[in-house]
Parts: sequence; structure tokens; C-alpha cells
Amino acid sequence: MNSPSVLRPLPGRLGVVAAVAVLALTAGCVSEPGPFAPLDTTKFTLENTERFVLLDQPAQNSVTCTGLQQMTLADGRLEVVANVKNRESRRIQVQISCVFKDEQGFSTGDETPWQNLILSESATEAVRFTAMNPLAKKYTIRVRQAR
Repeated sequence: MNSPSVLRPLPGRLGVVAAVAVLALTAGCVSEPGPFAPLDTTKFTLENTERFVLLDQPAQNSVTCTGLQQMTLADGRLEVVANVKNRESRRIQVQISCVFKDEQGFSTGDETPWQNLILSESATEAVRFTAMNPLAKKYTIRVRQAR
């Protein structure tokens, strides 16, 4: 009697292969339940952790920072000087800006406008930024390709 509802074992090797395939497919379905801690990457946190950040690939290839200096002026404002070096053997143009932050690393609302910086072949230029108010204790200098 042949009943369509009765499962018959597959003959020989075919049955073993089918069983292994079913086990492999169902094994991937197991996962741990519950909340997960966020995965942190430096791609989106560089401006929170670094003082000098190159925002795009052309800037990463062309520019480096050879030194940072910070000082507090007599009126309590923060002043920062960055030595920006052209790594290329050609003249380049980039844009540079500074975001001033409080002691906890939050922006004080004091962000300098983007300014053009033209660097000759292998030249280093000192770029100076001064906070508008004494709330600034930290900073991030940002560099990007000129637009």
C-alpha cells in the first residue's frame, strides 16, 4: 500500500546528504536572545576622541599634522595652533575648521567656519584657532578636501 502521507527514507548516500543538509540549514537559525551592546567603530567616533581628524580619503592621502599646541589666554579662552603638512609633491588646497568643546567633550556651539588652506609642495603651515568664550576646554580640528 502506497500512502502519500508516509515518508520513506531516501536510499543510501542520498539520504545521508539530505540529512546533513537539513541539519546545516537549521543550525544557522539558532541565535542568542536578548538585548545587545552597541558595536562601536572609530568611523563615527573620531571627532569625539581625536584632536586632529582627516574627514575624507583625499585629505588622508595628502595631509598630516606634525604638531598641536594649545594655550589658555589671559581672558580664559582656548587658543590652538596646528602644524598642517602637505605630504604631496604638488601644491594642494584643503579646508580646515575647529570645533571647541567643554570639559565633557560636548560642543560649546563655538565652531570656526571652514577656511581654505593652500599648501605648497611638502610645506608645513601653522593654523591658529581661538575660542570665542572661556567654556572651551577641548577641541577637534577637522580637515577635508577643498570644495
